[in-house]
Amino acid sequence: MDYEKQVQAITAYIKAGEKNKKDLAMGLEMEHFIINQESLQTVSYYGDDGVGSAFKDFENLGFIPEIENGNILNMQKDEIALSTEPGSQFEVAIRYNKSLRSLQEFYLRFFRKLVPYFAEKNQLIANLGYQPLSKIDDIKILPKKRYDYMYKYFDETGDMGHNMMKGTASLQCIIDYCDEDDFVRKYRLANCLSPILYALFDNAYIFEGSPAPFRNMREIIWENTDKDRSGMFEIGFDDDFSYRKYAEKILNTPIIFMEKDGEKIYTGKTPFKDLLEDPDDKDLIFHALSIVFPDVRVKSYIEIRMMDSIKYPLNFAATAFIKGLFYNDQNLEKMDKIFRGVDYKTALNAKKDSRQKGLDGLYMGQKISDLSKELVAMAKDGLCEDEKGLIKPLEDMLETGRNPRDNFEKIYKEDGLRAAILSNCPSLDDLNNLLK
Repeated sequence: MDYEKQVQAITAYIKAGEKNKKDLAMGLEMEHFIINQESLQTVSYYGDDGVGSAFKDFENLGFIPEIENGNILNMQKDEIALSTEPGSQFEVAIRYNKSLRSLQEFYLRFFRKLVPYFAEKNQLIANLGYQPLSKIDDIKILPKKRYDYMYKYFDETGDMGHNMMKGTASLQCIIDYCDEDDFVRKYRLANCLSPILYALFDNAYIFEGSPAPFRNMREIIWENTDKDRSGMFEIGFDDDFSYRKYAEKILNTPIIFMEKDGEKIYTGKTPFKDLLEDPDDKDLIFHALSIVFPDVRVKSYIEIRMMDSIKYPLNFAATAFIKGLFYNDQNLEKMDKIFRGVDYKTALNAKKDSRQKGLDGLYMGQKISDLSKELVAMAKDGLCEDEKGLIKPLEDMLETGRNPRDNFEKIYKEDGLRAAILSNCPSLDDLNNLLK
């Protein structure tokens, strides 16, 4: 195996994602828990009323299924792709679009069908960072070979891999880059934002059925899953970071499993460089890029993965926040100045401080809440007039000084667990309340 050819192949794969500035777009991936309206327990993939049965029903809406071992695990139609995570979390992905308002319309159109569909089954869609009531030992893992192999692998790399797979849910934003310089800049700045995004969108007050011992529980879970493939990649803060450096990180990371002769085989801790025999195997390269789970992940685009699952319209405020910062040249320059000198250790310490203090945690000597207000104002200025209103829920949230986790805690203590969970389940009224 020629290591240099391997590096060049992955580098070329990442480079192929370059876009003209006029074509920069965004995509969204939103994970949800489907819960029983009475018991508030998570709904299994299995059974007549399970998440799997919903996929069968969606075929009637024109969704095209992808079947593995007789089970529908992925579907897509037009701009919407549906999939399930290991603990039956229900993921909705919206394809690239230049306009946030168009993304919003796709979302609203689909969820206006989705919410009443699950309501008829006495089920709710919950936007939370961690399972609201069920415990991971009570959740049967999905019938997918890759999850079996991941489950086995994470038994040896950390003590919270199973919590990650079956217990967590997130919001992920996808952004583009124009060239390698733009890629390096955006990747570094996204990592610099990591402590801020975790603190802003922490939405996991409950952990394994009880109040969580720390804030930012999803971040803690990722840090304790597999240090080789999760958390912040330290290379992102290096002065010589590049396509090549990310490619080498991937080559030296185990890919857990791979496809061979039509079957998935377990490869354990064998690094990718010892398995990539054909550098032109783009499917295997995509798998290697996908089987790492850092805060900021690269494929032929950049995924920003720190936000917990949050309810509409705050989910679109988070998306507007990302777009306003990363698709505006002046804001990129301002962020370069704000985060000048920030290294891996500085960002990691801010993440750790936020676990105790949330928005009052310190980053570069400032409260994360104060730094967030400055960044939100910048992001708003960086959006077109038609999209500025989308960021208002985030502005309002910062004015209260409470993030989603704090709001959940307040309702939990005043009105109980059921009320707190229901406050994170979108209703038709929520979805019809279009932002102007």
